[in-house]
Parts: sequence; structure tokens; C-alpha cells
Amino acid sequence: MTLFLALFGAADGVWLARIPAVKQQLGLSDGVLGMALLASPAGVILVALVAGRLVDRVGSGLPTAVAGVLVPLLPIGFGLAGSLAELVAALLAFGLAAGLLDVAANVHALRVQRAYQRPLISSFHAWYSGGAIGGALLGGAFAWASVSPAVSFAAVGIPLAGVALLAARGLLRGREEGIPETGDSERALPPGARAGAGAAGRSRHVSLRLLVLGVLAMCSLLGEGAAGNWSAVYLHDNLAAPAGLAAIGFAAFSAAMTAGRMAGDRLAARFGPVRLMRGAGLLAAAGLGGGLLSGDPAGAIVGFAVFGAGLSVTFPQLMWAAADADPLRPGSAVARVAGMGYVGLLGGPVLIGGCATMAGLTRALTIPMVLMVGLALAARAVARPAADRAVARPADAPAG
Repeated sequence: MTLFLALFGAADGVWLARIPAVKQQLGLSDGVLGMALLASPAGVILVALVAGRLVDRVGSGLPTAVAGVLVPLLPIGFGLAGSLAELVAALLAFGLAAGLLDVAANVHALRVQRAYQRPLISSFHAWYSGGAIGGALLGGAFAWASVSPAVSFAAVGIPLAGVALLAARGLLRGREEGIPETGDSERALPPGARAGAGAAGRSRHVSLRLLVLGVLAMCSLLGEGAAGNWSAVYLHDNLAAPAGLAAIGFAAFSAAMTAGRMAGDRLAARFGPVRLMRGAGLLAAAGLGGGLLSGDPAGAIVGFAVFGAGLSVTFPQLMWAAADADPLRPGSAVARVAGMGYVGLLGGPVLIGGCATMAGLTRALTIPMVLMVGLALAARAVARPAADRAVARPADAPAG
């Protein structure tokens, strides 16, 4: 399972590092490239609900395997694109595969976590972050060596697709635990919810909880998008940092996020999801706020690192809470919350850019800081029912 998330991150990282080369190859302006890049997250959002229903119907293993092979291969199309239309089509296809992998892999990771009876979801997400860092470094090495984009993507994608094919043998088979077979939905409901009114009340409660979790996911991924798109710009344009130093801001954010996710499961087991979410939101807000107040490149870099450390555990916890909110349809639940989150990832940088035009980038970057405080205040949304709290007790975990 970890390999699928790592290769997902690696494919993303290589692509991000080679965007300038693809831009130059096609002769695109900044504005046209920006519009083209919207195709990939649009594909992720479009496929989200379909992916959720597919996972609920056939289980998470098969979609994870199929999408895990496609995600590293499809970027080859970016390098082979000879026109803007071909690039947009390739980006859309990549987004569709990435959206399917994201939903299926998260549900599968939660299924593995339930089997082990201890928190694992943050560690799984850490493998994505680590893969993204490795992919970006590899893509940078290809760029330094003047390797063409198509060769770069093929050199990375083909071996990763082979690894995915081999790793697919280790995925769990069948449907997710707790998902009723077609026609058995009524029997699978709790006794008090089998009556029409009770079932309707339960459905409204689930929908409301998923809406709240989706809004929080939107806030979380807006923070990630803000750091990814604006940290270097802030350091370079507002604090007059050299271009090389400015790039360290996002590197520090990414490294801290990876480390935070590696520690996230132990923290969840020790403090529980609510206290972890509350502390993480406050830490992220304090880090970003302190970095903005420092007025110094070094202070801002430290601030972005602390921001990443706090933000690191929020999205994994929200995925866990989403599947927990509707155990009969975990795929659809995760897809709904993740889909709303990607709206934040897609629209957040645009929102910050618009606000920066009117009020300056420093003030605009207070938006994710305020949203992190909101995550802390709404931490009760990730509370688990009593039946699932055993997962957060390390003493219950099997040896090994």
C-alpha cells in the first residue's frame, strides 16, 4: 500500500519539476499554462464521486491497482504533447486516474488500519510526501542534465508502473468490511435506523457530518496549495530573498509535512484525533503567523516549516473521520470529503492571488492562517464513535 502512495507522489514530483520544460517545448505563456494546469485538478474533482461508488461496489484493491499503474504512465503524454489541446487532454486523463487512486488508496489504507487496530493513515500519507520530494529531486536532475520531458517521464513512469503491477499482488481483495451487498443496505443499518424515518434521520446526520468534514478538508488543502504556490513568491518578492533561498521555503514546508505525517499515527494513538486536530491547527496557525510577522527570510522559512508540521496530520485525520461517518459506503464518503478538499486546493491559490492584488500578499496569506484556527475550533468533527476508539489505543495493536 505504501508503494502506491509513494509512486503517486513521485509522479507528481517529477511533473512539477518538469513543468518549465513542457512550457518551453510548447511555447506557452504563463497565463495559458496556468489555464491548462487547471485540467488536472478538474479531472480529480470530476472523478471523485464516481470513484467513491466504484470503490463501494468492487472494493478498493482493484481500483488502486489499475490507477496505480496508470498514474506513473500518463505523464509520458505531457512530454509527447505537440499542442495545447494535447497537453490539456493528457492533464485531464492524469487527473482522472489520480482522483481514482487518491480515493481508492485512502479507503484501502483505512481498511489496512482497521485490520491492524492501530493508527496508520498518517504514515501512509507520509509516503506520498516522501515520494513527491524524491520525484521533484529526480525531475530536477533530469532538467539539469537537459533530458527531454518525454524521456524523463518515461524513465520514471515505466519502472514505477512495473513496481505497481508487482505490488498489486499484496493488496487486499474483495469489498470493504461493513459494506452491505446490493439489496442488503436496510439489514446492515442499526436497528433504530431501519424504519423509514430513522433511516432518513441517519442519512441527514451523515450528510451533515460529511459536509462539515468536507469544509475542513477544503481549509486543509487550501493551506497546502497556499504554501506550494505562494511561499517562494512571498520570500522572493516581499522579503527580497534570492531565488535559490526562496525555493527553500516550500522545501522546508514539504520536509516538515513528511516528518509530521511519520509521527502523526503515534500522536493520534497518544492524544486521540480531536486533541491532535486541535493542536495541529493551532500549531499551523502559529507557524504561518509567526513567519509572516518575522519580516525576515530565515524566520519565514521556519514559519513555513512549522506550518507544514501542523498541517501534516489534518487531511489524513479527515479521511479517517469521513470513512467512519458512513461505514456502509466509505468510498463515497471519502470521495465526497476529498472532492471538497480539492476544490480548496484548486481555488485557494486563486483566492490568495486575488486578495494579494487588492491588499498585498502578506495580508492574503493570513487567510490560511485564520482557516487553521477554524480547523482547531472544529476539531470535534473528527471524533470517533466508541466502537472505533480501540484503534487509537496502541495497547490493542497486534505484535509486529
